[in-house]
Amino acid sequence: MSQTSEAPADALPEKNDFIRQIVREDLASGKHAAIKTRFPPEPNGYLHIGHAKAICLDFGIAQEFGGVCNLRLDDTNPAREDPEYVRAIQDDVRWLGFDWHSLRHASDYFGVYYLAAEKLIRDGKAYVCDLSADDVRAYRGTLTEPGRNSPYRERSVEENVDLFRRMRAGEFADGSRTLRAKIDMGSGNINLRDPALYRIKHVEHQNTGNDWPIYPMYDFAHALGDAIEGITHSLCTLEFEDHRPLYDWSVDNVDLAGHPELLDPLLAKDLPKEAAKPRQIEFSRLNFNYLVMSKRKLMQLVTDKLVDGWDDPRMPTLQGIRRRGYTASALKLMVDRVGISKQNSLLDISILEGALRDDLDAHAPRRMAVIDPLKIVLTNVPEAHEEFLSFANHPKDESQGVRQVPFARALWIEREDFEEVPPPGFKRLTLGGEVRLRGAGIIRCDEVVKDEAGRAFELRCTLDPASRPGMDGANRKVKGTIHWVSVKHGVPAEIRLYDRLFSVADPDNDAGGKTYVDYLNPGSRKVVTGYVEPAAAGATPEQGFQFERNGYFVADRYDHQPGVPVFNRSVTLRDTWTQKG
Repeated sequence: MSQTSEAPADALPEKNDFIRQIVREDLASGKHAAIKTRFPPEPNGYLHIGHAKAICLDFGIAQEFGGVCNLRLDDTNPAREDPEYVRAIQDDVRWLGFDWHSLRHASDYFGVYYLAAEKLIRDGKAYVCDLSADDVRAYRGTLTEPGRNSPYRERSVEENVDLFRRMRAGEFADGSRTLRAKIDMGSGNINLRDPALYRIKHVEHQNTGNDWPIYPMYDFAHALGDAIEGITHSLCTLEFEDHRPLYDWSVDNVDLAGHPELLDPLLAKDLPKEAAKPRQIEFSRLNFNYLVMSKRKLMQLVTDKLVDGWDDPRMPTLQGIRRRGYTASALKLMVDRVGISKQNSLLDISILEGALRDDLDAHAPRRMAVIDPLKIVLTNVPEAHEEFLSFANHPKDESQGVRQVPFARALWIEREDFEEVPPPGFKRLTLGGEVRLRGAGIIRCDEVVKDEAGRAFELRCTLDPASRPGMDGANRKVKGTIHWVSVKHGVPAEIRLYDRLFSVADPDNDAGGKTYVDYLNPGSRKVVTGYVEPAAAGATPEQGFQFERNGYFVADRYDHQPGVPVFNRSVTLRDTWTQKG
């Protein structure tokens, strides 16, 4: 049994945010017999840390209340979509520990959306408009002035049906016509000023080919997609709050549950008829300082080769932070700590990094690695000496067992652990001074061997034989303890020292004509060759460790091979940015 005393992330008390309270009330009142949610990303980019909150909420609520959650890829804009993104989205959801009840695509419902649009036309609630995009903007009005009716608003039902069917047949050029909802051009909510429902776009779609020269707009497709799937609680971020009246208008005026004939196209795809009325509920999105989350900006970083792709460990994408060494349990812990609210705020990235530290501190095995090596030779140890010392894999978790660490005459230590002329308060190795080698005994530095530039490249030291493990002298007090790796047994490793990608808390600040690119941190990655003990070199990709006294590291997901190790620094042992302001 584990001896870890900390409460694990999955043992947190019952969550009582406002969304879960709504769900509990809906179940208790009998409004819903079962809960159904969905996670509806657009496959036009990689998911980022902000999406982790939505994934944990959508899938987590379904899980907590015995319901189900669909993964629906909102592929209504074929010009921007790529199967690469689809694969990554599915990978991310599964990595976070969730699986979907049903994998859906908005394109599965194109036939339903089209019939729904024709119903709105027949009901006098939609019309074909010939205004150009610029004219639509001019007619829309402003936040303080009402809009003006389109000159095409009063077309007859017959003419609108005919024009819409000809749009469907591909008769008209891109942008020449749209189908618009007939709501209220004087509404205080600009989203209700006759929004577009369909636009003409002669673009091949990755799932439907060239079947459709018209595509539904996001707001229309999103609302009806939820209704088609029988979603009970449609959870989305606060920027959609102003869109909720249009969401409800679309659901109520199409009324799929009351018009099951509109769902007939689903039968050809072997999809069930399960339409119901969903409720949209908004929550605050996840924003951290020292990051940019805009897909456009992240895309620029990739295309301009300012980073090494979407999965660069410095990127805030889920693929990137996974490669950095973030764990699914750390992200869930962070989401729980941040909580669910209706108040947008910019959170300190130390919350994210702190969740990772706490998760890895509790679970990551310990290993020794030397990142900036300085050789020491124990002159009173025979040249052929070799022994294996027993080390606990985790100081707080006996269930992780022990490992054997090779010890020999020549060792690597960290260069920063030696000072020939020590500054005040220095507690590690000095010329003529003593320090404890972790788990091995106490040594004294007797001689410094320097290169032509006057830089130390080898220390001649003496091991106190009475201070070996298990001997009374091992309890002798010395000020410092340092880690080490055997020169003979240590394995060279590429060690990538990652840090924050941006050097300022608000990289989106464009004051003084600067852009976020100007705030890239030149020290965000440093690659060195160090040495790791054999038990670290044999790691599997994505296996994480605490390299004692150095930080938390992970074997790279793609580049690491046993025997040719590559480690990424996930996070430092302590927050080194706090004092930087």
